[in-house]
Amino acid sequence: MGIPWRWFTAISLVSSYLTVHLQTEWTVLRLIGIYFATYTLQMFCYATWKVILYPKVFSPLRGLPEPTGGSLLMGHFKEIREKPTGIPMREWVANIPNDGIIRYLGIFNQERLLITSSKALAEVLVTRNYDFQKPGNVRFGLSRLLGVGVLLAEGDEHKFQRKNLMPAFAFRHVKDLYSQFWQKGCEVVQVMTDSIIADAQKAAVTQDPEKANKTAVIEVYTWASRVTLDIIGLSGLGKDFGAVQNPETELSQTYSRIFKPSKQAQRLQALSLFLPDWVIARIPVQRNNDVRAAAQTIRGVCRGLIREKKEKLERKELTDRDILSVALESGAFTEENLVDQLMTFLAAGHETTATSMTWAVYLLCRYPDVQTRLRAEIRERLPPVGSGSDREVTALDIDHMPYLNAVCNEVLRYYAPVPLTLREAAVDTVIQGHRVPKGTAIMMSPWATNFDKTLWGPDAHEFNPDRWMPKGPDDKRAASGGANSNYAFLTFLHGPRSCIGLAFARAEFACLLATWVGRFEFAIKNKEELDERNILIKGGVTARPHKGMHVYATVVDGW
Repeated sequence: MGIPWRWFTAISLVSSYLTVHLQTEWTVLRLIGIYFATYTLQMFCYATWKVILYPKVFSPLRGLPEPTGGSLLMGHFKEIREKPTGIPMREWVANIPNDGIIRYLGIFNQERLLITSSKALAEVLVTRNYDFQKPGNVRFGLSRLLGVGVLLAEGDEHKFQRKNLMPAFAFRHVKDLYSQFWQKGCEVVQVMTDSIIADAQKAAVTQDPEKANKTAVIEVYTWASRVTLDIIGLSGLGKDFGAVQNPETELSQTYSRIFKPSKQAQRLQALSLFLPDWVIARIPVQRNNDVRAAAQTIRGVCRGLIREKKEKLERKELTDRDILSVALESGAFTEENLVDQLMTFLAAGHETTATSMTWAVYLLCRYPDVQTRLRAEIRERLPPVGSGSDREVTALDIDHMPYLNAVCNEVLRYYAPVPLTLREAAVDTVIQGHRVPKGTAIMMSPWATNFDKTLWGPDAHEFNPDRWMPKGPDDKRAASGGANSNYAFLTFLHGPRSCIGLAFARAEFACLLATWVGRFEFAIKNKEELDERNILIKGGVTARPHKGMHVYATVVDGW
């Protein structure tokens, strides 16, 4: 819950007025002095209550299991700040006995409830899902770039938006997009091949004569972001942004700039604890200027495409089956709401898959035997990229590649793009029989749940695609990865607030990874990074390497 600014102001005004009113002589300076003294006293009392008395003495949640240590005023914030997002939660889940909830204290002892068990997750995500919503400051911050689309809408508005968008993400519709995903994957592979060979000829990076003219260093996320932006443009808006061919396109540069982690963005986020959102947004700093400019650019692009589609629809010439076309034909959305939806899909739809591709390449560098085995399956079952073959790759081809799908599932488990999801109790409610007051922060961490040994078994902390491989015709391991609960795999969440683009994202990821691994052999550039503890992971909504993922990419002949 936010600081009650209005109450502080009202009480200070009334008390200062009454005080000077009782005096025969008073001045404006005395009035102002009493006002600020009263305001400061209220702030001190409020801070003492919120930071010390309530969390340490009066909170009804004090009896829940919690981590040891922590400071008097800052709780467990030091540990949270020093480690990648989700890692402290993973360690707590592994080491703190609990019945589904762990309580910990964030900055200034703000209470947090980490949801750990399948039953508790089911309550938060399914049976009582509308008791929990995204906190106001989180919604405000994300909405500046994502609009108030299906990702941020709450309550009845969310139900309405999701219902009317679901046809665009239906399984039958997504199946028809596989060939488009594959074609874009082939396009980016060809551009990457030309770039790698050109760079290899300029500066040899390997002593191996067989690889000397075919190996160069690439930054994985940059290439992945370019192709995923094009894919969501084509499949979401019916527009090829051309980022694969030209990384300098306006939209590509806009997202590259705005999604780059920055200390200024982190400082503004910290200030949201003390200042209202509208004040934060108006602070004259570069980050706010960048966000405003980016939002204006993205909204302009979306609005232009919507109007083009509307004109087609009015002429009865709209035959496209992209997300925008389906949403327009439903007649359920205003133009501005459609802009919000497209902003959501553009940002979330390409950033998350690009992050998954980055971690996939990294893990294949760490486990070269997995990379070799995967390449063998790809080359055996799929046509070579750029071979001139007119064979179309379909959903049937990709869905019948067990090891490709196993690797994709394990990457999504091991490095979920979004490591932490935050909710807030919208009403007084309960979780697992524990009373949860309105305003309590609720944390769900894929980076913790996806590694929980009670759900995944003793090898939960190991990268093992074979956990997703069926051992026989009746083995259902391929569907669950051997986990004992559907809620063990938290990457896409569950229930009414689960990722609406789940099938889309899985298909896109599988097609892209197949084209990349079929053509290239990857090896890590900085050998120290083979130990994942040496990778600095920072980010906003998604978690990716702070300094990028630089790898040697070698063009492998014969495909």
